[in-house]
Amino acid sequence: MIEVSKKCIGCGKCVPVCPFAAVQVMNKMAVMNEACTLCGACVQVCPVEAIVINREKASARDHSGYKGVWVFVEMTDAADKASAKKIRQVTFELLSAGRRLADELKEDLCAVLLTDKNHGYEKELGAYGADKVYLVEHDELFEYNTDIFSTVIVSLVNRHKPSMMLYGATIRGRDLAPRVAATLYVGLTADCTALAVKDGLLLQSRPAFGGNIMADILSPNSRPQMATVRPNVMKPGAPVHGRLALVVRESAKIDKSLRRVKVLERKIVNECGAVKIEDAKVIVSGGRGMKTKEKFALLEELSCLLPGGVVGASRAAVDLGFKEKARQVGQSGTTVSPRLYLAFGISGAVQHIVGMKASDVIIAVNKDPNAPIFNVAKYGIVGDVHEILPKLIEALKK
Repeated sequence: MIEVSKKCIGCGKCVPVCPFAAVQVMNKMAVMNEACTLCGACVQVCPVEAIVINREKASARDHSGYKGVWVFVEMTDAADKASAKKIRQVTFELLSAGRRLADELKEDLCAVLLTDKNHGYEKELGAYGADKVYLVEHDELFEYNTDIFSTVIVSLVNRHKPSMMLYGATIRGRDLAPRVAATLYVGLTADCTALAVKDGLLLQSRPAFGGNIMADILSPNSRPQMATVRPNVMKPGAPVHGRLALVVRESAKIDKSLRRVKVLERKIVNECGAVKIEDAKVIVSGGRGMKTKEKFALLEELSCLLPGGVVGASRAAVDLGFKEKARQVGQSGTTVSPRLYLAFGISGAVQHIVGMKASDVIIAVNKDPNAPIFNVAKYGIVGDVHEILPKLIEALKK
């Protein structure tokens, strides 16, 4: 329930920010009509804190009306509005996982797409299992913005009441999902590596205590049940081309004043190693066996010789300062599944192996013939990386 107290001064600042034109000022007092979805946009801008949302206790909520598994569609950035965006791979992974959940629950799988212009995205989304696409088109949705995207999603959730909602555990997903969860006053499980259905609830599994144990989490009093899922841990199913999703167009009135952050300049870098490690097709990783940060530079040289190559690191290498945390591969870092994974001086702790074992081809170099990394490697070389690596670089240059 939303309430307006006597502190209201009738300034009208809440009127233009409402995405669904649910607010008007009457007799110097803000009044909300039946179009209000409790998105909270008016609460954020009220200068005197006169607008309050009173939410019922979670245990008292009726969950019978919540149906459907939703997946947030994450898009790539476009250089300009004339360029079409692409759907990120993590979305297809989530749709494939969501399809299994929806089938078990006998509910619809729905994709939530916020964009400035639709370029027939429902074809791809349908091919990966989506039954419906909730589409919101607006110029203000050209570039990602936390305030605007979260406000629109909260409105859609309050209107259609999904049972579950999944986001990629990407920079964008980790920013958006907590904001939506906090606004809706529901729980959120971050960085999941497995999803299942248990007694009609979403069973969310994630690493805990530095990746040493796996925790299974249920949210019996939260609707929607929300989770962010690590990229590359869910293998996308084979697309069924020609399978279309039903497009449900949703209107949203978005006021520019909602946007508290403005992008002044955008630069797209295409330098060697600039690809995000979770998107890389070739990863050259080093561990404690590389010994020094200076010797780790050889991996940079090797990665630049391999098309699409990116340097990764084990947790031990990151702890020693050889590489930044963003390049850490493993359960407590980033889960990857490239076509080619080269491991130099990595013994293969279980936390590291969990984060890279889905790679298509794994090649390991280690002087210890009993190193666990050889158990998952397709090709293994027992030897000193400091002798093998320079020879490999020299051979590739030729």
